[in-house]
Amino acid sequence: MIKRVWLVMALFLACGAAKAQKSAGASDFAIIDGDRVVFYGDSITEQRLYTSDIETFILTRFPGRNVVFFHSGVGGDKVSGGKYGPIDLRLHRDVFDHQPTVVTIMLGMNDGFYQAYDPKIFTSYQTGYVSIVDAIQKNCPQARLTLVKPSAYDDVTRPEMLVGGYNKVLQHFGEFVGDLAAEKHLGVADLNAPVVQALENAQAKKAALDTLLIPDRIHPGPAIHWIMAENLLKSWGAKPEVTFVHVDAGTKPTAQVSNTEVTELAKNGNHLRWAQMDKSLPLPLGPLDTDPILQLALSSSDLISALDLETLRVTALARGSYQLRIDGREVGIFPAEQLAAGVNLALLETPMLDQARRVGMDTQIRGTLEMQIFDLAVKPADQVTPETIKELAAASDRALARQRADAQPVPHHYELVPSETSVAPKPKKQSRGANPA
Repeated sequence: MIKRVWLVMALFLACGAAKAQKSAGASDFAIIDGDRVVFYGDSITEQRLYTSDIETFILTRFPGRNVVFFHSGVGGDKVSGGKYGPIDLRLHRDVFDHQPTVVTIMLGMNDGFYQAYDPKIFTSYQTGYVSIVDAIQKNCPQARLTLVKPSAYDDVTRPEMLVGGYNKVLQHFGEFVGDLAAEKHLGVADLNAPVVQALENAQAKKAALDTLLIPDRIHPGPAIHWIMAENLLKSWGAKPEVTFVHVDAGTKPTAQVSNTEVTELAKNGNHLRWAQMDKSLPLPLGPLDTDPILQLALSSSDLISALDLETLRVTALARGSYQLRIDGREVGIFPAEQLAAGVNLALLETPMLDQARRVGMDTQIRGTLEMQIFDLAVKPADQVTPETIKELAAASDRALARQRADAQPVPHHYELVPSETSVAPKPKKQSRGANPA
């Protein structure tokens, strides 16, 4: 438990700031109420991990927005299409029919054919990619496009497959994608360079698990998908702040807040209490002490400082240690100096994290249903009964309703009381042990 405690503290200090940046207005985030988002791509998109992370993030950070997501990734796909049909069929069935207002495109991993750079192959990729963008703009003029540079092939944590590495080919493809986005005034996101940086950071630690971040070099594990999701979200204007609360525990306690509401603030001796209604939730990350690969990814990236700051500061406390309780649950015991500097609650086991994980699990359940519907849609009509599709669709609608209901704000009650114990924060075991990503 002590090891877990120091890991949490180290991660927060590594973020570089105890105080969250004030989040910009909600209008600064690109995904708005009523949007219909299509994620288009190959098997890395088909994994439904970075896409589900993004879905859960938007649900939990903007619970008042009604946004629908469609995951249209197919394993082996290239700019020409693949096993579920040629590109024209794929675009009509898996993009246009959804009437999207937002489309992301990530293709390239398979287009380089896992071989050294070939100008003819690159030209085919360019031509095919431009055709996809043009077709979407023609058929879905309302859609805002984000072009995503091809995800990383792991040439970092093990010997290169090719001289110079296959990822160099993908980065060359990515340069073209960035140039195309600039030419057409489209959004662009780089999911390659940040992942390579995380792999290099992990390797520098001489971590025994670094090869498991992308186990087969191609398909990232859940922890790396969070880094990918982070960088697509940042391209849309996502900010780090979950909530920010500064309680001045002087004679007449006051609170300065951002993205939350504090009421019923009262002080009795050195005992503080208040109610809090947050407008968003932390990332639904799994428990660090049982997920060493997630530990490694977090310590090798800026995910927490970029997207997960749930800051609580309490100043003007008498010297000593204080127990923080939320809804009657002990969250941790903190020295007054640490509370004055700021504690990132997102890294601790709190009722808010429980709620975020519940939404993440809802997303996972709905994703499974939607994947089944997606797979059935490509089968011959005589192999699929209408009743099957109808029942799955009804279940997906129920799952969507639960997602949105579970993401809605709920009040929490805080207590800060003196403690004779002077140990570091001691999180309690969470009710859900699995990372829903």
